[in-house]
Amino acid sequence: MPLAIGVDIGGTKVLAGVVDDEGVILARDRAPTPRADAAATEAVIARLVASLRETFPGAVGVGVGAAAWLGPDRSTVLFSPHLAWRNVRIREALAAVLPLPVCVENDANAAAWGEFRFGGGRGLDSICCLTIGTGLGGGLVLDGRLYRGAGGMAGEPGHMTLVPGGRLCACGKSGCWEMYASGRALARDAQQLATESPAAAAAMLARAGSIADLDGPVVTAAAADGDPAAQAICAAMGRWLGRGMANVAALVDPAVFLVGGGVSAAGEMLLAPAREELDAEMPGRLYRPAPLVRQATLGADAGLIGAADLARVEFS
Repeated sequence: MPLAIGVDIGGTKVLAGVVDDEGVILARDRAPTPRADAAATEAVIARLVASLRETFPGAVGVGVGAAAWLGPDRSTVLFSPHLAWRNVRIREALAAVLPLPVCVENDANAAAWGEFRFGGGRGLDSICCLTIGTGLGGGLVLDGRLYRGAGGMAGEPGHMTLVPGGRLCACGKSGCWEMYASGRALARDAQQLATESPAAAAAMLARAGSIADLDGPVVTAAAADGDPAAQAICAAMGRWLGRGMANVAALVDPAVFLVGGGVSAAGEMLLAPAREELDAEMPGRLYRPAPLVRQATLGADAGLIGAADLARVEFS
């Protein structure tokens, strides 16, 4: 099958690459994201694609994964928290500046598709990919198809209510899953511990320098080095992660949960308690197997690879 170009647009950088039909990135380029200027973002995408085509002119199309809510037509960005697109016919705008046919997808959906085709979900027919960074995002592939929902916005599990009346979320609701399973949650728990018991959090404070600078990467790094307080915070978050997984499993019954994003660097310190909690909370757990829980394998390239493959499927 032919080559395709994938583009992954984040809040700070735009990644682009030429991807073959085995999910291998043959060439890549990147540039800062002009967050406040939609036209400038589109120009950056066009420049990166043009640069890649100088070496690989035979690509059949461009797949763009964007951190945005897309309408069911997969052509309109309804809202993007990190980019200047609001109710924009983005597929048309990009078609005007790109020399190849273009498809657009939510970035978490593109990452889920990449993991399904070439990563930790390869060979399975139904997966739930969870991306744990500052917040908690996700994507669903069910019965071999990317599931977008009636309005194009499926796969946003971070804002399911996990704890009624719980922690206030930036979305305006209380008790959202991502307030208990995310980099933000790790930071909050570590800062609370450091405030209440500086001695218990001494190793993390030594890394961070101050309570205000205690963040997710500090916690996971301290946990990896054996700090018991950091490990306890990761384990507690793992249990919240598993509890939310049980709710998702009750609805869509995936074969596997693939956990990616920066917080997944905690590895088994996070995943082992998640498995235990998922197994304990699964409806009908005595009569059915729980889904597998694995670390995603494509890392930061998942969205780029998935977007390229979606373009290849659509335009080949």
